[in-house]
Amino acid sequence: VEKTTLETVTDRGFLKCGVSGSAVAFSETQADGSVTGIDADYCYAVAAAVFGDYSKVEFTALTAAERFTALSAGEVDLLIRNTTWTQSRDTDLGNDFGPTTYYDGQQLMGRNSDGLSGSSSLADIDGLRVCTNAGTTTEKNITEGAGLVGATIELVTVEAFPEAMEKFKAGECDLVTTDGSGLVGNRAKEDKMNDWAIFPATPISKEPLGPVYRSNDSQWADIVNWTVYATFIADEYGVTRANIDSFDYEANPEMGRLTGKNDGELQTSMGLSADAYYNVIKQVGNYDEIYSKNLNPVGLYREGSANAPWTDGGLIYAPPAR
Repeated sequence: VEKTTLETVTDRGFLKCGVSGSAVAFSETQADGSVTGIDADYCYAVAAAVFGDYSKVEFTALTAAERFTALSAGEVDLLIRNTTWTQSRDTDLGNDFGPTTYYDGQQLMGRNSDGLSGSSSLADIDGLRVCTNAGTTTEKNITEGAGLVGATIELVTVEAFPEAMEKFKAGECDLVTTDGSGLVGNRAKEDKMNDWAIFPATPISKEPLGPVYRSNDSQWADIVNWTVYATFIADEYGVTRANIDSFDYEANPEMGRLTGKNDGELQTSMGLSADAYYNVIKQVGNYDEIYSKNLNPVGLYREGSANAPWTDGGLIYAPPAR
């Protein structure tokens, strides 16, 4: 009998998580081999849920072009690699997508010295060379978008986005394009706030980013999905790494159920320990903690964005834990 993903992961003793490894603030491989970023933290969160120990993760750096093959081949158990949920990826590739952990949108980045600014439009890219990485929604969106506004562009594709950035910095492209978060992160890292313009103000696409797993394993899907939702719900109630042990669970039955403090049956029926999601919050944090730690330093804030809580006009919303 074929083993479930949960059985495979628990028998092995650690989670194999596919990431970029070079996406600023999402997953960056550090000099000591550790991986940091919002995507990395969600890998840690799933490990915390499954093992009660966030550190039981092995990261695999994957290019955009190879990520889905690696997942379907079983080289990784989970893909959390700034990956956009689309219809074709959902239906053609044998994958399913978990809840969106970051609502993004594609933009372009060019130089002020080329007459570009934050108020430039897609039509302003006519006649310019645009760099991006192959095998992405980015490549398709910019080709379609330019066509719709009658702009002729020269598209230069590379294997990995850092290469696109190198070409842009070397002047081999006039523009570079990817998800807005990636542009903001790279601009911050290079300290080019005043030299590089990100536009148009309204992104040219919707890029909901989140975890991806193989189809037809609903137990694993539930585990990953509710790991994400647990971070949303804890954020909603203001439950943090710091106060999770002193929180009043009697006054809040939903958090009590979710953390296994007054009934962990929902977690045990999924094949996890009753305190699985307590471990997620205690060891990794709630959504706001994960977001703020990783994304605020590069200039990405929740306020006024789609990543604000639903109570503040954003899209971060979880079904109830009951």
